[in-house]
Amino acid sequence: MVIASIDIRNGKAVQLKQGSELMLERDNAEELAVEFDRYGEVAVIDLDAAMGKGDNGGLVKRLLRKAECRVGGGVRTVEQARELVSLGAVKVIAGSAVFRNPDRRGAGIAGGEFAVNVPFLESLARKIGRERVIVAVDARNGGIVVDGWKTPTGLNLIEASRQVEPYASELLFTGVEREGTMTGIDMAPVKALREAVSCKITAAGGVSTIQEIEELAALGCDVQLGMALYTGTINPAEAFIASLNWKKGSSVSGPDMLPLIVQSPGGQVLMIGFTDREALEAAFDRGYVCFHSRTRDTLWMKGEHSGNTLRLLRIRADCDRDALLALAEPAGPVCHTGAWSCFGTDRRYTWEYLQAIIAERFRNPVPGSYTATLDEELVREKVLEEAEELCEAKTRDEIVWEAADLIYFTTALITRSGIGVDEVLNELDRRHKK
Repeated sequence: MVIASIDIRNGKAVQLKQGSELMLERDNAEELAVEFDRYGEVAVIDLDAAMGKGDNGGLVKRLLRKAECRVGGGVRTVEQARELVSLGAVKVIAGSAVFRNPDRRGAGIAGGEFAVNVPFLESLARKIGRERVIVAVDARNGGIVVDGWKTPTGLNLIEASRQVEPYASELLFTGVEREGTMTGIDMAPVKALREAVSCKITAAGGVSTIQEIEELAALGCDVQLGMALYTGTINPAEAFIASLNWKKGSSVSGPDMLPLIVQSPGGQVLMIGFTDREALEAAFDRGYVCFHSRTRDTLWMKGEHSGNTLRLLRIRADCDRDALLALAEPAGPVCHTGAWSCFGTDRRYTWEYLQAIIAERFRNPVPGSYTATLDEELVREKVLEEAEELCEAKTRDEIVWEAADLIYFTTALITRSGIGVDEVLNELDRRHKK
């Protein structure tokens, strides 16, 4: 998997050389998050929080609404990690706090200051789940460094990584000597780390070629990219394609082809096809799902002739990198039979689907449409009215009827206000995770 990095300082996306020298700065972090999200999770690192110089909490929250993000930088307490998960972070990256002995006693370096903080890791894994924990093992000359790479700990990279592995699903290794230099990653510590632990590893620091991404993928490692993406040295689509396991193949897909499952934003499986490098490149370039036709041995874009296209939102690889899942917005029925899904099911009536219908009525009113008449004042009156009627409903059928009315008018209200149902669901999810 390819993870794009958005490092934040003073409210802007930046790239630093070896953690200190400013190399570039962007003020479009939210746009970058949307773009990078097409290819994989986005690593959002709050540099100000990591350095203890404030934080960029507001921007981080906005980025979490734009993309699937793993978030790090200044995560020093379990409560901070839980809050980030509740706001939508798919994973939390912990670094400096992991390698400080909280009571400064015992076997650590420099009088006990530096040692793997097992109680913190145990609590973190228990509270947010080990599957959401990433430990940043930033290293210079084989030793762990903390505090934005400024403080050496005296802890050995391999030994420390073995100690933290039971509490983390993934390690984020950064070779500090080459970070931001575009001089190529040092593969030796990556290989040593891969041999030492069995959890997932994401490698970063100096990656500047597609060949390096392929080499890391062959080791079973993901790659985190920063400078190479911002400077255009590496194209994110090419990086994503290079990270896949094309050699595995199968008797079903054939050599150099992978199965591609397409899912709607509401979670409904729409179809399955097969893709190759050319088809993936075309999909990212056009913004619509493309396949390789095994029957005709050619590239084809779904809906190119019928108009029933699949607008590409994001693609993700499975854990073995030999199968793909595309999230796409269908423009119409997906199956050649005219069915909504190739698996013979009608379109699932979801809250998102209801909002799409209401939004279309607002945009393009048709004669006789009641929805189109719901202006700001009327829709608020109807919400109040239907809420009262739901509270007064007695029988099961009455409650169902009135609840449907209330959901409809509530959806019209939030649509008028420019709010998506996903924002409401995300807020409910946040409350559930707190």
